[in-house]
Amino acid sequence: MGGARWAMPLDAFFLMSESEQTQMHVAALMPFHLPADAPARFVSDLVAEARRAPVERPWSLRLQTHRAMRQPVHRWIKDGDFDINYHVRHSALPSPAGERELGVLISRLHSNPLDFSRPPWELHVIEGLSERRYAVYVKIHHALVDGFTGMRMMARSLSSDPQDRQTPLFFSVPPPRRPDDAGPRPSILAQFTKAAVGMPGALAAAAGTVVRSRGSGALVGPYQAPDSLLNQRIGRNRRFATQLWDLERLRLISKASGGTLNDVLLAACAGGLRTFLSELDGLPDDPLVAFLPVNVRTPGGNGPSGNVVGAIYAGLGTQLSDPRERMAAIIESTTAAKAELSGLGPEAAMTYSAALLSPGALQIGAAMSGLPSPLSASFNVCISNVPGPSEPLYWRGARLQASYPVSIPVHSMALNITAHSYAGTLAVGFVGDREALPSLQRLAVHTGEALSELEQAYGTAAR
Repeated sequence: MGGARWAMPLDAFFLMSESEQTQMHVAALMPFHLPADAPARFVSDLVAEARRAPVERPWSLRLQTHRAMRQPVHRWIKDGDFDINYHVRHSALPSPAGERELGVLISRLHSNPLDFSRPPWELHVIEGLSERRYAVYVKIHHALVDGFTGMRMMARSLSSDPQDRQTPLFFSVPPPRRPDDAGPRPSILAQFTKAAVGMPGALAAAAGTVVRSRGSGALVGPYQAPDSLLNQRIGRNRRFATQLWDLERLRLISKASGGTLNDVLLAACAGGLRTFLSELDGLPDDPLVAFLPVNVRTPGGNGPSGNVVGAIYAGLGTQLSDPRERMAAIIESTTAAKAELSGLGPEAAMTYSAALLSPGALQIGAAMSGLPSPLSASFNVCISNVPGPSEPLYWRGARLQASYPVSIPVHSMALNITAHSYAGTLAVGFVGDREALPSLQRLAVHTGEALSELEQAYGTAAR
């Protein structure tokens, strides 16, 4: 059982939440521009190279599950029958395929579940795109690695040198050595004890958030989100849409408004949602509430393995028609939420976040069982921003154009919006349930229009 590790508590949550309708995998869509001198077999040669490459942890690990006290207990073990040809797949669209055809294919691929009898990931290399491009779609179960870690691993497998032909693929890169690798790993009991030490303070902080949010227009706690079209039971099929923005546009708005880049992303999404739901005659009178995942790893990255993610709530000001007023409301809300999380270590921050999200988990659980929820909505949408590399990257001379996240909708949260920064751009992926949110591409278009409205409101639009 060399290389085995127990699933972290949040990993176990993603595994427990897996169902036919709520599949807990995340993905990235990465279009590449072919090098000028690329031969006709360039993409086929990439696939062949990938199928010959060695596979390192965690990509060689599959799930082993047994029961203890009638409850499933999971751990990751090395797959002794690993088949690289199953995981690396070669596809082609009728050429020349555009963004619509690629989006339809990604929607279908993201609707399919992963096979848990194997390491839960797939790599699809897709050729036939217009403008001398091909694409890579990588799908990974969220219990294996979180989005922050997955993006970092994939970035390490690309090169800043267009002439580089040696950098190993992401699944061939050995995991970084951490201080705790030098000695025996802590037992499950030791990990639980460490987490329990910070539990009282974290639970008290979460309880305080709930109490203070009742009397504050800025701090958002559970039970404050309005019911909306976003809070529906979902099916297994997905829709996917994208936006690609120059980061400098967001930086200028950030500077003019006094908010962060993430606040600008939230404001653009809020404006897009306001228009999209208004067209469907489904805009609530009260502001929509976003659940924001927060990376709580220590600065050196030496936190526990697996998922190390916290969470906060933020009001989106969707009841406000003025873009500046909406932006100010978002800044006030996120500032208050981050103040609640500050000062907590990774374990305590995860405990705090779990307590804060527990009403939402109960609501999702009721939706999964088909029962009416006794609780009002805790949040309406997940909006996440994953930082990426700032310089252009290449795979065997092919330049990465963008990296679009493809994330997870669940029951009672039919929409997930995730952004990834790269080389001066911000790629935004919109993933929604096919039946609950028709014409998801319109939401992506309206979000782009909302960013332009913010530029006009703050006087930062390019001349």
